[in-house]
Amino acid sequence: MQSRLDVIVVGGGIGGLFAANALAAASGLRVRIYEQAPAIGEIGAGVFLTPNSVRHLKRIGLEPAVQKWGARVGGDSRYFREDGTPIAPVQVTDSSGWNATFGMHRADLVQMLADALPVGALHVGHRCTGFEQDAGKARVSFANGASAEADIVIAADGIHSELRRHVFASSEPVFSGSVAYRGLVPHHRVPDWPTDRWQMWLGKGRHFLAFPVRAGELINYVGFVPTDEEMKESWTAPGDPDVLRQTFAGWDPRIHELLKEVQLTFRWALYDREPLPSWTRQRLSLLGDAAHPMLPHLGQGANQSIEDGMALATILARADRASAPQALLAYERLRRDRVAQVQRGARENGLRYDSVHSDLGVRDAEITAHAAFRRRLYDHDVVPYAQAAAAALLA
Repeated sequence: MQSRLDVIVVGGGIGGLFAANALAAASGLRVRIYEQAPAIGEIGAGVFLTPNSVRHLKRIGLEPAVQKWGARVGGDSRYFREDGTPIAPVQVTDSSGWNATFGMHRADLVQMLADALPVGALHVGHRCTGFEQDAGKARVSFANGASAEADIVIAADGIHSELRRHVFASSEPVFSGSVAYRGLVPHHRVPDWPTDRWQMWLGKGRHFLAFPVRAGELINYVGFVPTDEEMKESWTAPGDPDVLRQTFAGWDPRIHELLKEVQLTFRWALYDREPLPSWTRQRLSLLGDAAHPMLPHLGQGANQSIEDGMALATILARADRASAPQALLAYERLRRDRVAQVQRGARENGLRYDSVHSDLGVRDAEITAHAAFRRRLYDHDVVPYAQAAAAALLA
């Protein structure tokens, strides 16, 4: 009889929380998740969910919550030149025509995932400070003096992962040369702003994005701008609303109307990493930004983390204590090339958005053609591939 597999997830962000839910839903798995913050939560900002991850949220029973707390964007979503001239529609469906693209408030998504966990699975106030393993077990230690032991440890602790060094020591974040000003504007302060679409304006060296969250109650905006100042990667560094407004002065008047309502904004320095040659060392494996931090220019950071969690749970459901290290290697093999492609695509798309071509006609044609790439991205269902990988383990 297969022994029950015990899994620890370190990190209570979107990737870790989804992975814990998917693992808990898999037969024969026990999961505990440890988060360093004293309480689960996210500062106010938006995240974009696309069909390739929503199908997995649906699998674990969270589609109604996504529909309740999200804001579905539809066929009126557009790319524009900086003056408001339309460039192309935005791809919001997979190839079948299924529209599962939602703007979500990060805090809503995090809380939704936390609320769905089994009672007692979530442990807050546990900052990971150490890791060790032997042939049979893996152990994590925490700053509060606690420790925990399991058959497997999953590092979902972000771009500054404490656990990554136990897998691959040499990996430095790569600064993109850009920062993003991020924030939220209540819709009642911009009542004419549409709540059924994702909109992006593209200019030389910078671009501006806006989409609805929290069922249209809030408008999430992100202004991407170049900088010579290499700052620490952070979601919460304060920004100056007047600098933001000046940066996009003279652009489409719609942007001006939105930004004049901004009272608080945050600066987010944009980093990624080169794809890692390995994510796994025996009973420890990486997930989400700990494994593959990516620039936001495909809107895939959270979505790829959710794919990771679904692949991991599908494979581990067929593993036992003895085969667990091989199962983690199968998970890594399945995911590594896929996310490396998305990481590269995000870098390339950022250059496209920032109009590196002197010929804007070339840029606009590439934006139009990019819909085909997004359809392929959104069509991907990791589960059949993970099932095949799991079956190969048992062969």
